[in-house]
Amino acid sequence: MFETIKPDKNYTLSIVIPCYNEEGSIGDTIEHLLKLDYSGLKKIYVVDDCSKDNSYKIIKKYAKKYPQVIALKTPKNTGNAAGAKNYGAKFVKTELIGFSDADSFQEKDSVSKMVGFFNDKKVGAVTAQVLAKNRETFIGKVQGIEYKVIAFTKKLLGFLDSIYVTNGPLSIYRKSAYDDVVGFDEENLTEDIEITWHFVKKGWGIEMSFPAIVYTVVPAKISDWFKQRVRWNVGGIQTIVKYNRTFLKCGMLGKFILPFFVFGWVIGILGLFFLAYSIFRQIFLRVLTATYSVSAEVAIITMDEIKLVPNIMWFFGITVFVFGLFYTLIGLIYASDRDKVQYKRPKVLDIFIYAIFYLLMYPPLMIYSIYKYATGYRSW
Repeated sequence: MFETIKPDKNYTLSIVIPCYNEEGSIGDTIEHLLKLDYSGLKKIYVVDDCSKDNSYKIIKKYAKKYPQVIALKTPKNTGNAAGAKNYGAKFVKTELIGFSDADSFQEKDSVSKMVGFFNDKKVGAVTAQVLAKNRETFIGKVQGIEYKVIAFTKKLLGFLDSIYVTNGPLSIYRKSAYDDVVGFDEENLTEDIEITWHFVKKGWGIEMSFPAIVYTVVPAKISDWFKQRVRWNVGGIQTIVKYNRTFLKCGMLGKFILPFFVFGWVIGILGLFFLAYSIFRQIFLRVLTATYSVSAEVAIITMDEIKLVPNIMWFFGITVFVFGLFYTLIGLIYASDRDKVQYKRPKVLDIFIYAIFYLLMYPPLMIYSIYKYATGYRSW
């Protein structure tokens, strides 16, 4: 599971970094890329998407100091990461093209642990394990656990040839495969998911190097987390709609990845519906009983009404919750020894809070995201 493959050759690689108003992190990101131990890295193209802060000045400073760094600026603001990525890709002439976010920080050997997968000519993309960098706050700790579980899940899906996303913080593509899918979809809010589905549709293989680690800055406030997840969910809906005709056909995209996404949405929405129905029913019956009891002048509550027999839906919910906790623990066990950032391991209470938080937050978030998609939300 944690294997790395030795490359057959020294594949030439260029990395593109889209940047918009990232003056606080872009310098650190460039420095991390410059420290990579992969000798095949030829150029680092940093694309400023007409930032309003000092990002471009910082980029030009690094470009002047390091010949390997190329400072680029889009003719006009593209309004999304995909636009800046596609613009930077026009200048790439190497065999491989990598992408990193402007607030992500790669471990020194991350790229070296990824390129070997390209020995297989059918592999079009390789992605890394993404971990949360800032875990000091409550929401940071929650995401620290979540990102490890996501990485574990993605690696498991890799055994089924069903990796559904090549993440923004660090992914590498075969340049010919990138050109084959005509780059990123600039209309999609989750361009990293969309391009992965496009790769799979075209027959390109997707791999994940679990030992290749990159740290990314995650939202530090619940409000920022909510906005990010709305964007992710709306982008997910866009991708499902775009590839809906592949359902149950077109290889693993239609036979597993798309059904996997749709099934997750359906389960989440049904869970919210049954929870709301159960709560509403109990409230309605209590109000009706209380109204009748007052008018009839009888006791509102009797011992006969107290029933300890569990409802089947509550039993199902508890079973799913326990299974989720168990799966989270397994994921953390496999991921923790790969995490070199010196944070304390999550406590059992942290894991329990993580499970409760997402159990309560995600169903309504999904409903809201569907509403935002239906009303034309497409902004970053």
